[in-house]
Amino acid sequence: MRSTPPRQTLLVVAHPRTNSLTARTAARLRDRLTEDGAVVDLLDLYDEGFDPRLTPVDEPDWENRDKLYSPEVRAHADRIAAADEIVVVFPVWWYSVPAVLKGWIDRVWNYGFAYGRSEPRLAGKRMVWLGLAGAGAADYAADGLGAALDLQLRVGVSRFCGIEDATVHLLHDTELSGVPAHQRPARVLALLAQAETAVIPGRSAAPSDRSPRSGREPRPEHRPAPRPQPEHHGTRVSA
Repeated sequence: MRSTPPRQTLLVVAHPRTNSLTARTAARLRDRLTEDGAVVDLLDLYDEGFDPRLTPVDEPDWENRDKLYSPEVRAHADRIAAADEIVVVFPVWWYSVPAVLKGWIDRVWNYGFAYGRSEPRLAGKRMVWLGLAGAGAADYAADGLGAALDLQLRVGVSRFCGIEDATVHLLHDTELSGVPAHQRPARVLALLAQAETAVIPGRSAAPSDRSPRSGREPRPEHRPAPRPQPEHHGTRVSA
């Protein structure tokens, strides 16, 4: 009897700092997805030096959907095509995605590959957009900003490219500068647990994040990674 091949997960990260909460969230998800049986392809747009600028070589040719794009774009397209699920982790800046992520969409999710076919090449995949937002859920709901981001990414990108199984999750209140220092480790763990639940349905926080004796959160000095530095962007956006 032939065994079922493991699912292939493309985990995309868009943050310039490796000590950011965004990076730590992606690292946690990589570990948990691997534990859950996935083969994870980690695509760190900054670490890999992805150029978000669209040049003529990667500009869509509406009369030629089989246009040969640049080697960099073709390589990224191959990684998307090989994935069963795509998870994108990013900070919400100015209530949108970072420029490097927008450029990745512009260049790689291109005509003839991601859309423009009678049978979408990306149909059947699962996609999760996970944004880290500095402001609270109430603020996003009151201004309609959460709904706008959901519409832009889930419908304007994923569904437009044939991916019906797509969701947008926002981790709110990720700006830690206003949180007392002694409360930050627990806050970070709570956010990481939310991320796991959003990406791996039915999964709770990892047992290793709690004391085996008391079930309480461990002291900060016992944590496996340094505390992420607070990030400031001058608006109610963060992470």
